[in-house]
Amino acid sequence: MQQAEYTSTGKSLARGVTLRAVFIALLFAPFNSYWLYLAESVKYTGHPTCLALFYNAITLLLVLLVLNAPLKRWLPSKALSQAELLTIYIMAELVSVAPSHDMLQILVPVIVYPFRFATAENQWDELFLDRLPTWLTVRQPEAVKGFFEGATTFYTWPVVKAWLVPGLAWMSFFLVLTFVLLCFTTLLRKQWTERERLTYPLTLLPLELTSNPGRFFRNRLLWIGLGLAATQDILAGLTTLYPAVPSLNLKAIDLQTYLVVPPWNAVGWFPLRLYPFAVGLGVLLPVELSFSAWFFYLLLKAQLVFGALVGWSQTPGYPWPAEQSFGALIGLFVFAVWTGRRNLLGLLSAITKRGEKLDDEREPLPYRVAAFGALGGLIILFAFGRFVGMANWLTVAFLAIYIALAIAQARMRAELGPPVQDFYLVGPDSLLPKFIGPHRLGRENLVGMTLNWWYNRSYRSHPMPLQLEGFKLAERGHFGYRKLAWAMMLALGVGFLSGLWAELHAAYQFGALAKMQSPRWFGMEPWARLESFLRGTGQPEIRASWAAGGGLGLTLLLNTLRMRLMWFPFHPVGFALAGNWSTNLLWVSFFIAWLAKLLIMRYGGLRLYRTALPFFLGLVLGEFLMATWWNLFGIVTGLQTLNMFP
Repeated sequence: MQQAEYTSTGKSLARGVTLRAVFIALLFAPFNSYWLYLAESVKYTGHPTCLALFYNAITLLLVLLVLNAPLKRWLPSKALSQAELLTIYIMAELVSVAPSHDMLQILVPVIVYPFRFATAENQWDELFLDRLPTWLTVRQPEAVKGFFEGATTFYTWPVVKAWLVPGLAWMSFFLVLTFVLLCFTTLLRKQWTERERLTYPLTLLPLELTSNPGRFFRNRLLWIGLGLAATQDILAGLTTLYPAVPSLNLKAIDLQTYLVVPPWNAVGWFPLRLYPFAVGLGVLLPVELSFSAWFFYLLLKAQLVFGALVGWSQTPGYPWPAEQSFGALIGLFVFAVWTGRRNLLGLLSAITKRGEKLDDEREPLPYRVAAFGALGGLIILFAFGRFVGMANWLTVAFLAIYIALAIAQARMRAELGPPVQDFYLVGPDSLLPKFIGPHRLGRENLVGMTLNWWYNRSYRSHPMPLQLEGFKLAERGHFGYRKLAWAMMLALGVGFLSGLWAELHAAYQFGALAKMQSPRWFGMEPWARLESFLRGTGQPEIRASWAAGGGLGLTLLLNTLRMRLMWFPFHPVGFALAGNWSTNLLWVSFFIAWLAKLLIMRYGGLRLYRTALPFFLGLVLGEFLMATWWNLFGIVTGLQTLNMFP
């Protein structure tokens, strides 16, 4: 008889990563990829993968719960268990990473764009085209023309051949990168999950949906919240189709139009929008974080007004929000490593000792596999950097910054779970040229970093936080990590293949310049920036470096004060989020969530909070369901429907 396996808490492991669970998740992949591409690139609406919770994965989970209900009643032995449902959900999220708005939807146009738009006027062929590796780019004329003009098919051998080698090369790179992140996740999981007991707020909704669906959906407060959010989006969607239909337009006010007198007009874009899903998720945050998110955002706007008052507003880049956020993220990384330094150093010491027995039977990967896997993967990524022309020192710096930012964002999600985290243009490819100067870097380094721009432009669908949250769901669902780790890698690989297929199938049908939004902008942005680097003065931006240093220093100070003063109201993650592009849209929702939770906790305590929680989860589900409906309705009918976010 096979011996039962147990979790660290002594509970028997459930069978989560079953063949049927994996099959269902992978069956979802091609439909999901095509849906995402049509929604986020062709229709440019909804953007499921721009949120911390991918609502396409939540929708799949809801559909499975509906289909599973009669099985649980009449054929319980055939019904999907909670562990299987969570496995499917985790894989559905990771299947969505590669086809997302911040991954393949950027990569594909980037590697083909310069060969269509190089002209005698911009002289791209002289500036950098000869430095682009043939095995990473698509330059065959028939393939380039069909991608941008459409009205043809991807399924001819010359076109497939043009994409085959670059597609496989970038897929290999993607899998190595995500495996390295999985290795770091393995090394950090126990420290953050079991020793520090971080809360992983974004895992609450899938856990509540799968633990006892009958009880969850019988809660009246859930339906009240769901109904309010759904009603608001139904009316807004009908108004989009029929402007005469009245609705509460909660997403179209811009305070900038009312602030016309100097220095107040320096605030720039200042949207006043309310997103029910963000209020619902914001209530899950600690009060000090939701407060800090809107406080530091308003402080950033105050910097703009102050700059106009003293004459700094004409300084290029002022007040350098991306650089401040970069410094804040590095500060969060430093603090996360410092607080767990003893356990991490002990773990690394045990890994390097021959014959030392490690307590890693229940970990996603054996610790030695994770440590040497991370090292081997980084060596491969280093070799890739050298192949694309980056110098040794720059490749090391690039990878170190990327890993530090990944760990900081994973920690942020594990501890606090903000609804959105994009950190637009805070990656090493954007900031190293500013800090060092394009002239000092040289053309080869700049071209190499431009080829790495696609997974650094924005971090909304970063894989590492999803991997970490997946293992937290496995812990709460009482099923093992080891099989789940390989199911995650399988999902990432299948997601890349299905995402590449979906994008190319749609592009050659519709045309990237005819009916699509993303390829035009995503394809142009990095190459236009590279041109500006190569034609510009090439001097480092000293003020940008100071802004990043200030962000780092302030983050370390805020963390220190929080550790010493229990009443301290400012959270450094709120400061990091202030420079987020998405915080422009969500600061009002953060304010309402902060006020609601503050009043609930002050006058009703934890008991009232637990009672009210289904209402706020209902807000999330209501908006996600309507976002899915309007999204799919627009795809099927060809109509321009409600854009739930952004």
